[in-house]
Amino acid sequence: MLQLDTSEISELIENGGVIAYPTEAVYGLGCDPDNDVAIEKLLGLKQRPWQKGLILVASDYSQLAPYLDDTQLTTKQLESVFSRWPGPFTFIMPIRSDISKLLCGSFNSLAVRVSAHPGIQAICNNLGKPLVSTSANITGQQPAMSLDEVTAQFEGVIAGIATGELGLDANPSTIIDALSGKVLR
Repeated sequence: MLQLDTSEISELIENGGVIAYPTEAVYGLGCDPDNDVAIEKLLGLKQRPWQKGLILVASDYSQLAPYLDDTQLTTKQLESVFSRWPGPFTFIMPIRSDISKLLCGSFNSLAVRVSAHPGIQAICNNLGKPLVSTSANITGQQPAMSLDEVTAQFEGVIAGIATGELGLDANPSTIIDALSGKVLR
């Protein structure tokens, strides 16, 4: 499977495709967060129950704002979130009532991250919105750490793979509840 540049990947996403892309630690699967058909396809490929929810990654907070209800957070809580971004920190934040249940699952919150990874930033900047993010693996298997591993699991069923290298993080992002400050992972 060929690696595609940012504009090609963005076009696939805009047309409802599910793509693989390098992140800070592992390869991810992603799609348009505003396209329920694409999200359902991603969940089906991964064999992930919709109730578990997904993560959105973005190049800046303004891309995440339309999905979140940050009025439920204090200034101090928001400052704590912003002080860690961009970076390997995913925050669980309150959501707007109109976002797709496929994104938030059975929760009243959504996992979000502003990524420092140049590939993710380029895709999100090109799209002008965040990207759904989940590890590139079938649920219960190890996340893909190479192009070969992505291809072995998803060749012929994803629209393409974004160019770029994995980041240097050894572990997936730290997950923090923005309301309580509690570290969940």
